[in-house]
Amino acid sequence: MDIELLTCGYSYHMERFEVSSKNGLSSYLFRLQTEGVCEALVDGKMREIQAGHLLLFKPTDPYELRIDQSQDHEDGKISSGDYYLFCKGPWMDAWWNSSPKPMCSKVDLDARLISLWRQLILEKRRMEEENEEISGYLLKALCLYLERAAKETITLKGKPFTGTRMKRFIEAHATSTFKIEDVASHVELSVSRAVHLFKECFGKTMIQYALEVRLAIAVERMHDSSMSLEQVAETCGFGSYPYFHRAFKQKYGISPKLFRQNVPQ
Repeated sequence: MDIELLTCGYSYHMERFEVSSKNGLSSYLFRLQTEGVCEALVDGKMREIQAGHLLLFKPTDPYELRIDQSQDHEDGKISSGDYYLFCKGPWMDAWWNSSPKPMCSKVDLDARLISLWRQLILEKRRMEEENEEISGYLLKALCLYLERAAKETITLKGKPFTGTRMKRFIEAHATSTFKIEDVASHVELSVSRAVHLFKECFGKTMIQYALEVRLAIAVERMHDSSMSLEQVAETCGFGSYPYFHRAFKQKYGISPKLFRQNVPQ
């Protein structure tokens, strides 16, 4: 077996909690903070961990986690929630060594990431019926997804992480009707600030980017001959077929009908 999921789950703490493995971990440990705050040993120093922080530890790394009154809300209640997993195997060793893995990074808590983690938890809960091959593939997918999410925060070249969060929100909601206000609310910014920040980060407006995503999805769906072009337009977030036709031709220099006729069957 080239990869093995030892254990995984979701933990939520409402009371003081502390764990320490100063002699070093015996396997890889992933921890994704989703709610509240805590403190963890990162690169030799205790650091505050907030929602969206991803912790990656390799075997032999010392590990220390604390949840206590120093990280409370103002009302005095302790609150800290996180997804975690322990794993090992040759594939993990190769993946870990393939590129630098920061011990702590900030990632967007999008639905696809959480869904992968939940699927792993559900498969592990099957116990005797657990399909280790399925668990292995899910774990590999999660590793690659987390790596990409972490790299996005590094490759922004000084651009705010909030820009990537807006971008991911648009990608996830491009085929539905959403407003600029929804994107701004997602990142807790005013509409004017969100609009300016997105244009500054990516050199295009949110509407322009949403159009690009919708057209890319439309191209994929046009390979499905069971859908009419009108249905493709509707399911990809275009308000009408004439608008879809106009936007598609402007982007690809050919009408949707002629494009579909040239798609290999």
